[in-house]
Amino acid sequence: MNDQPPAPDRKPLSPAAQRALAEAEERRRAAAARAKTVPKELQGPKGPEPTRYGDWERKGIASDF
Repeated sequence: MNDQPPAPDRKPLSPAAQRALAEAEERRRAAAARAKTVPKELQGPKGPEPTRYGDWERKGIASDF
């Protein structure tokens, strides 16, 4: 999986750790591919997704779900 030899000051990764790193890299690639195909939101809220924190703010009024 890893073409480079391990650094001398680090212990080698277990096969399970190598599989986990490979799966994480595959998820990153899939997320990047999805991000390219998702259309850009128009007139949406500025900044990070507000529903991520369980509340919504619109025109200065915040409401919790």
